[in-house]
Amino acid sequence: MHRAPDVIETPRLRLRRPVAADAEAIFARYASDQEVTRYMSWPRHRTVEDTRAFLAFSEEEWGHWPAGPYLIESRETGELLGSTGLGFKTNQRAETGYVLARDAWGRGFATEALRAMIVLAPLVGVTRLVAFCHPAHDASRRVLDKGGFDHLGLLRDHLVFPNLPADAACDVLSFELRFPAS
Repeated sequence: MHRAPDVIETPRLRLRRPVAADAEAIFARYASDQEVTRYMSWPRHRTVEDTRAFLAFSEEEWGHWPAGPYLIESRETGELLGSTGLGFKTNQRAETGYVLARDAWGRGFATEALRAMIVLAPLVGVTRLVAFCHPAHDASRRVLDKGGFDHLGLLRDHLVFPNLPADAACDVLSFELRFPAS
């Protein structure tokens, strides 16, 4: 199993491993935004300390697995746009997703970042890449479709979306992409 690079570049994006100094920018750009975090499976950050906790989690993930969270930046301006990454469940199975600041929506950045994770996944030993999205999150579903993910179906009462009014498990759309074992 190979380790992921700390930095990945795509035509318009620079994906990089987060560092502690990113806390304020992450908090301000997307992690504290109620609209941005609506369909996320993690709670909206209420203080920059919540963001620091995410960064500690990120460091643990990178220490234990061959990859972890990446920040998404514009290659042109260096502006922080959002986050993506691989969350490992086993050595061969990982979950991916993406979150973008509001002013980065609708510009194809999620699709470009997802494609980078699709290229990375088999290089670090992933044979099964999964993703989930809320049934009402049409934009996210379209990104997964563009990424070539197979739609496996609707999982009933599967995931809590802590930023939605009902604090109960919700239905979720399940997606998967498989790679041959290397």
